[in-house]
Amino acid sequence: MKGYALYRLLNFMSPAFPVGAFAYSHGLEWAVDAGTVRDRESLVNWLGGILLHGAGHVDAALFAAAWRARAESDEATLDAVAVLAGAWRGTAELALETGAQGQAFAGMAAAAWGDETLAKFAARHDGKLSVPVAAGAALAPDVPLPDALLAYLSAFAANIVSAAVRLVPLGQTDGQLALAALAPVVAGAAKAAFDADLETIGTATPMVDLASMCHETQYTRIFRS
Repeated sequence: MKGYALYRLLNFMSPAFPVGAFAYSHGLEWAVDAGTVRDRESLVNWLGGILLHGAGHVDAALFAAAWRARAESDEATLDAVAVLAGAWRGTAELALETGAQGQAFAGMAAAAWGDETLAKFAARHDGKLSVPVAAGAALAPDVPLPDALLAYLSAFAANIVSAAVRLVPLGQTDGQLALAALAPVVAGAAKAAFDADLETIGTATPMVDLASMCHETQYTRIFRS
């Protein structure tokens, strides 16, 4: 990577980047309450499914499409990807999760790095961008797409594992063991997204959507999704 590209990538994917990711569990809170996710093994299975067949797969494909459109200065395609991304959530809470983070991501990245093109892109959509589209557009073209995809999916997985450490609860060692076990899954999801076709992508994780819907009325909640 050239210049500050690696620095920017690490900054954007850091849990310290202020997008509020810590407030979301992607339905995990209900899955833990229901006993579906109860230990490291069940967490790895749950999160692996999301990465390969759920929002991880779709978001990574949207990320790649946004990265390419920004790299090619193709505003029409970038806008189309943003609109498509807005339809890719099965529940209100999952839509809030990606929309709130995307809005925060685009605003913070544009302000911190003086990215006027990203700011104008966000303004065209009234700040309503999904987080993979905002992140993909923010990192193009300086950060190579394979690196950007791997980092994005790694950050996505790390955030859910962090939630699991608090919810299950898991120890910090088990959390890191889970992330280590998910390394080939993250790599596979990134590779699949690199060649994905937006005309044919989809999800196959109905239990995650069910978990999210049940979370909306869960009696005690820590997370927003």
